Amino acid sequence: QVQLVESGGGSVQAGGSLRLSCAASGYNVTTKCMAWFRQAPGKEREGVASIYGVYGSVGGGTYYADSVKDRFTISRDNAKNTVYLQMNSLQPEDTAMYYCAAALGCPVRGGVMTLLASSWGQGTQVTVSA
Repeated sequence: QVQLVESGGGSVQAGGSLRLSCAASGYNVTTKCMAWFRQAPGKEREGVASIYGVYGSVGGGTYYADSVKDRFTISRDNAKNTVYLQMNSLQPEDTAMYYCAAALGCPVRGGVMTLLASSWGQGTQVTVSA
């Protein structure tokens, strides 16, 4: 059974950093697209970063939404079967519930990431104060 458990959320001041972790069980994260989404109150869920599986034409490649590019970094520890999201220079607009997801594919079209056959974690809250 696929299980994703996020951790690392919390409260920080603007300009601070957090590192989110997503520990996976039930499958190997290197074979799937792993992604981070976020959802703020009253807003739609937004895909912020993804890392592709090691196989395929874009093996190991990454994607970042424009809103987090150059501030967030997604990475994967194969030995720990864990995916991370390093978030630097956090701003109040980054405040949201952050979710980890695993999918067979995570295409991006028109700046919007979608997931194919996905599994989700329960989320971890990130709050950034001004």
